[in-house]
Amino acid sequence: MGALHEGHLSLIQLARASCTHVIVSIFVNPTQFNDLSDFEKYPSTISNDIRLLNNAGCDILFYPDVQEIYPNGMKLRNQYPLGYLEEILEGKHRPGHFQGVCQVVDRLLTIVNPHTLFLGEKDYQQCMVISKLLELTNRTAKTELIIGSTMREKDGLAMSSRNARLTDAQRKKAAAIYQCLNELKKNIHNDEITALKEKVILSLEQEGFQVDYVEIADAKTLLPVSDISRSEKLHVLIAAKIGSVRLIDNISLLS
Repeated sequence: MGALHEGHLSLIQLARASCTHVIVSIFVNPTQFNDLSDFEKYPSTISNDIRLLNNAGCDILFYPDVQEIYPNGMKLRNQYPLGYLEEILEGKHRPGHFQGVCQVVDRLLTIVNPHTLFLGEKDYQQCMVISKLLELTNRTAKTELIIGSTMREKDGLAMSSRNARLTDAQRKKAAAIYQCLNELKKNIHNDEITALKEKVILSLEQEGFQVDYVEIADAKTLLPVSDISRSEKLHVLIAAKIGSVRLIDNISLLS
């Protein structure tokens, strides 16, 4: 959605390593915002984005307006049966968000028809939703999904376009999310899961965050787990707001 950073550019590098042509789309999709003020405040830096894309070796920038993406209006015409994926975590806290994501990605895939789709792991649940979308739209055979690692600032904060909206004081505190993720990972075998999550929530609240969730989930299904021995691979996911800026992050946990 623009306001590009090194996380986005790392996906271009991945694409260049395995594809003949690299296409980037920039479109701030109004149908996936639950909060109109969040949509209106979303950073737009198109001139700088174009410069970065040129330097990174992007071949084509697809920069449509709303009319080109939604020629028949923005009303959702297809309901995507995502099941529990849109009822937990981000889905629970942002009702309808993933329907909007599927709506725009379905449209972009129809227009571009790529062989490979590159996404960043920072939006872990969204990666799973789009994987489900490829399945629902019978695209899995013609469009391969590749997920790139989360890129981080020196203090561990996950790179995000929303970071530009943080004040200096909020930016310093934002690194606490990554610190909490690592603290949870460090103690995953020592403490009971509920107690671990409560400690993380309390720690973030003391830093001034409003916490939406801290969850330990099966990496394949994203369903929450209460016994780490029953899953081969786990993910811990956090969503929290500081001021008006909502941040998400996740890391992998090995059980």
